[in-house]
Amino acid sequence: MKLDFEEVSVAGLAKSYGPTLALAGVDLSFEAGTVSVIQGSNGSGKSTLLWLIAMLAYPTRGEIRYGQHGVARADGLRGRIGFVAHQLQLYPGLSGHENLLLAARLQSIAYADRRATDLCEALALGDYWNRPVRTYSRGQAQRVSIARALLHEPRLLLMDEPATGLDEKSTESVVDLIGQEKRAGAIVIIVTHEAKFASAVADRILHMDRGRIVEPEG
Repeated sequence: MKLDFEEVSVAGLAKSYGPTLALAGVDLSFEAGTVSVIQGSNGSGKSTLLWLIAMLAYPTRGEIRYGQHGVARADGLRGRIGFVAHQLQLYPGLSGHENLLLAARLQSIAYADRRATDLCEALALGDYWNRPVRTYSRGQAQRVSIARALLHEPRLLLMDEPATGLDEKSTESVVDLIGQEKRAGAIVIIVTHEAKFASAVADRILHMDRGRIVEPEG
């Protein structure tokens, strides 16, 4: 069962990996129709926060809520989340098209072929659409990963360094797609170190340091 929500909120969110405190008590909310960008140095907790919100890891303490729903409704909520991980999670022996159709079957997306074709055109994937992913450059694979995250028109779109490996034209296409998702009412949360990309998409920019949200220097 698909669940809907207008906001994602985290309260007192903390995550430890053994003696390492990756998140040290984060309180934030993210609203529908907005793009939030999170910046910070390596190890500041940015990716950990995304993984927790994606329900791919669980907090040591604190709470995440998707509107009125908590993680106890994970089965219904996961189908509303699109996630572009920094480490691409594609099947190298399958083509880009096959990767998308497999994801569509797993998520029972009835209109997948048309949606996949639209995303192929938007991201200029046609020249290598039917080649195995193992033959792709990082930028080509990144575009397939973005297309897969958008395939099911997610309510919550999480992106970890989505501009990695992209040339200027491809980056512009991704900026346009993020704008479309925002206008459709999605909640978009992006981790990126690229200032130009951040300024092109963000409604607000948050800064993290040592597992906390901080005010930027200067």
